[in-house]
Amino acid sequence: MGIENDLTEIKEFMRTQANLGKIKEKKWKFPFGKKVGAGQKRKNFVTTLILNENGNYEFKKYIITDQTIVHDLIPRLASAGYVMFDKRGNPLVILPNWSVQPFSPLEHYNKSLIDGSNVNGYKLLMAKMQKEQIKPTTQISGWVKWVVGLVIAGIIIYAIFTGGGS
Repeated sequence: MGIENDLTEIKEFMRTQANLGKIKEKKWKFPFGKKVGAGQKRKNFVTTLILNENGNYEFKKYIITDQTIVHDLIPRLASAGYVMFDKRGNPLVILPNWSVQPFSPLEHYNKSLIDGSNVNGYKLLMAKMQKEQIKPTTQISGWVKWVVGLVIAGIIIYAIFTGGGS
């Protein structure tokens, strides 16, 4: 019970700090010198995130020629299906160093649909389950009971003073 109380207190503290504006979400930016400028976009440059075997990563800029980029003297695929764009239109390719084929968002999205691990399916199921959930009947609130009681008492008092209808 003590841990649950502590967790709820921590969550409440985090919510209040976020509402006060003390905790700000840091925006992600490309590393200095690795962002592709407008002129380079026209020349088919792309920022490449290279993942090494030991888990380290690095950013480099490459030019796309004939739907390939050349990294470590090895041509790698860089067709339209592998290039991702952020909100400002900056192109990015995620390239594992051990593979000729970069990360493909479309391929992984389709794979998640087939595997059943896609989040969209769960969202639809949860919405349908919440819509069809049996809701308990609401109880009559306190002031409604008082109003009904006063109306019944008024009818009884009226019947007593007028002679009961005979």
